[in-house]
This record gives sequence, C-alpha cells and structure tokens, in this order.
Amino acid sequence: MDSQTGTSSRDKILDVATKIAQAHGYGGLNLRTLAEEVGIKAASLYHHFPSKADLAAAVAKRYWEDAAAGLEVLSSRTQDPADRLRRFPGTFRKSLENDNRICLCSFMTAEFDDLPDPVKKEVETFTDVNVAWLSKTLVAAGIVSTKDAKKRAHAIFAAVAGAQLMARGRSDIKLFDALIKNYQAAGLLPL
Repeated sequence: MDSQTGTSSRDKILDVATKIAQAHGYGGLNLRTLAEEVGIKAASLYHHFPSKADLAAAVAKRYWEDAAAGLEVLSSRTQDPADRLRRFPGTFRKSLENDNRICLCSFMTAEFDDLPDPVKKEVETFTDVNVAWLSKTLVAAGIVSTKDAKKRAHAIFAAVAGAQLMARGRSDIKLFDALIKNYQAAGLLPL
C-alpha cells in the first residue's frame, strides 16, 4: 500500500494505464511511459504484471467490472426501467467529459486483431455485460419481448458507442448529446 494515498501500487498502475488506453488504445500503452507517469521504474511494473498483455487484460477486466457495478447502481437508484435506458448513454458520456477520452473497450475493439487473447476475452466481456443489462432493462420497460431484446440491445450499444466515437473525433461532446437525442427521436432509445 502507498501510505500517503491509501492506494496500492497495482491500483495506481491500473488507473494510469486505463487513462492511457482510453486515449491511445492497446498499441499506445507504452510501459516506460506508464512507469514514468506512475512514478516507478519500468522493471517494477513486471512485479505486478508479467507482461503488457497481462496488464491490458487486468485493465480491461477492471473496466468492465466497474461498468457492471455502475449499471447495477443505476438499476438500484432508478426504479423506472425506461428512465434507466434514458440514462444509459451517460455512462459513455463520462469518458468524453474526461479529456475527450472514449470507452477503453471501444478503443481496444478497434485494435481487436492485434490484441492478445486474454485481452480480447475481457474486451468482449465488456460488450456482453452492457448488452445483457440493456436486454434485461428493455424487457423490464416493456419495450421489446425477451425474444427481441438482445437484437435491440446490440443496436443501442453500437449506437451509443458510435456516438461516443464520432464526438471524440470532433472533440465535441455536444455532438454526442445531439446523436443521443436523434436516437430517442427515431425510437431506438425511449424519450
């Protein structure tokens, strides 16, 4: 444990690695730069993570676990399932609010062919967690049947992630908001 902050070295490494990966992806996750930003020697990274692939898999796993926890909090604090669906895009908007970053797993998905298998697995799990939550929430809101929930959930997930990507490419969070409103007007998301 780091006695000054109460944060473990491993957590600090994961925090900084997440920020780097959200801005530059797996390919841009440079271990020397990471060590410098954390304030440790590059060799010390290997004490916590034997390889870049192990580090990236841990980052992606923590990312989807945090996302799943956030969705559960959203569910527990928002009784109306349709309102939960209206709030879902906000989970992606937060990355844009953080120095125009995008979802770590969206960025890594773009690099999918170059990812080590353990990282691919964690990135896929992020999508699975979001699609499962959306499916369950769509059914609870009475918007679609159980039979059609997964198809609609995939469409919502892809649309929201795409809106985030477009907004990042323009450094324009207002574009993200406008696209979400368009999805609502088109009926993909509830008004």
